[in-house]
Amino acid sequence: MPPFASGLLVLTAPLPALPRRAAGLVAAAAGLVAGPLYVHLQPGLRLGGPAAGPAAPPAGPALLRALAALYAAAAARRGLDLRVLLGPGRRLARQPRVLLAAAAEAPGPPEPVQLGLQRLAAAAYGCPPSLPALLLGEDAAGDTGGDPEGDPEGDPGQDPDAALPEFLDVAVGGTFDRLHGAHRLLLSACCLLARRRLLAGVADGELLRHKVLPELIEPYELRAAKLREFLEDVKPSLCYDIVPLADPFGPAITDPDLQCLVVSEETHRGGEAVNRKRLENGLAELALYEIQLMKDPDHSQNEEEKISSSSLRQRLLGTLLQPPRRHPALPLRPYVIGLTGGTGSGKTSIAKLLGHLGAFVIDADKLGHAVYVPGGPAYEPVVAAFGAEILNKDGTINRKVLGAKVFGNQEQLKRLTDIVWPEIAQMAKERVREADAQGKAVCVLDAAVLLEAGWQDMVHEVWTAIIPEEEAVRRIVARDGLTEEAARHRLQSQMTNRQRVQQSQVVLCTLWEPHRLPGDAPHVPAPGHTPPWALTPGYS
Repeated sequence: MPPFASGLLVLTAPLPALPRRAAGLVAAAAGLVAGPLYVHLQPGLRLGGPAAGPAAPPAGPALLRALAALYAAAAARRGLDLRVLLGPGRRLARQPRVLLAAAAEAPGPPEPVQLGLQRLAAAAYGCPPSLPALLLGEDAAGDTGGDPEGDPEGDPGQDPDAALPEFLDVAVGGTFDRLHGAHRLLLSACCLLARRRLLAGVADGELLRHKVLPELIEPYELRAAKLREFLEDVKPSLCYDIVPLADPFGPAITDPDLQCLVVSEETHRGGEAVNRKRLENGLAELALYEIQLMKDPDHSQNEEEKISSSSLRQRLLGTLLQPPRRHPALPLRPYVIGLTGGTGSGKTSIAKLLGHLGAFVIDADKLGHAVYVPGGPAYEPVVAAFGAEILNKDGTINRKVLGAKVFGNQEQLKRLTDIVWPEIAQMAKERVREADAQGKAVCVLDAAVLLEAGWQDMVHEVWTAIIPEEEAVRRIVARDGLTEEAARHRLQSQMTNRQRVQQSQVVLCTLWEPHRLPGDAPHVPAPGHTPPWALTPGYS
């Protein structure tokens, strides 16, 4: 773990030098700062010289290239919260705990440079004057070498004095889930283009329905709060309007003050659609300013080639999303995983695979059948509650007749589950004790109603299998011979994927890789617990 919770890195070399040095600089800083890592760009500043006031970096193509390189370097170090500051003027949201500068940019004795760092941070961002100040050696693995003063020829295809256009009011839209490098570059471009106001529309509601793994998208309130914090850190002089988007257009087609819409390569056509709507509404078209997509060099076969929130959500599969709940009365061994999921989610296939890896699998559905048989613990109470008409001629309970009695009747259904679920839970506990007697380290309780029945206290972790609704319907129709309408009705009668995910430690999905399990991305449970990923054939 890096020693400092946050930091401020001051870079003073010419902007054209940054693209080839960004990876090395960010790698070196990331070794010291957990995040956020703020970056102050002030080309030409001599930290060891006479005191100079803070200034914003010159807004132009060279700055955009530097931003793209810095955010790409941060994306390669997953989880690093990098924020390149485009104008001083307020205290930062997370107070820096250390000040950093590149040693290659500050030759000579370190003491004057460190003092210059402290003066600059205090003047620009209100930092305490006593913060530790360190000089960085650039990580050779990430640095492509070259003179830290930059290439004197610059980019021959670019006017070195070129400036970005300016607009009073600028708009941008997106999901902005788990702000990543591409989001940060897009938003930084908006900040550079806007002189007065940035309107940021954040997708919500039905716009999220067809996203990849929508259940893992952060709530709107959290996304909007993170967006505001980033923007107000990066350029505090602007006014920010952050609004939910219920449709693809939002206020961009009705706001007469807007002058520019910032788009990416893949949303340019959406920008053109916005302009058509504005013309229909009697408003002037917006200038469309396009930002290139950022490539993700580490994307897997099932992920997008660009840096995207969809890929980040896929990488959450099989990882620990929240710490396991502590159950003082639950023995540490065997380690019990509660596996749940909706119809068609692939839950049973995952349970079988975990069984092959050495886990002791308890099938709650089979236990449910066992409690109903004559002599079973629920047989007599169920017959007494629902009458002899639910019995077959041989005395067994006719599950279809019983189902018809409780279907659509919440009171009767609760009456049944109040009888049956406690008995299934008791049988499951007996099976856990049986696994312990066999020396098994890990049990998997495969239960579709794990959360509905309140069995979380019986397990150390809840693992949920999710699948898009359309794929679940396709699987149910193919497997059970139901109509599409009947399949959808079955799904709608169950707990939603989002409700399950909110109560889960681990989420799995069989849409792309049916055999991807937490063994591919191990997480560490609470100290003293048996690692649930230690599942190998014959493990005991």
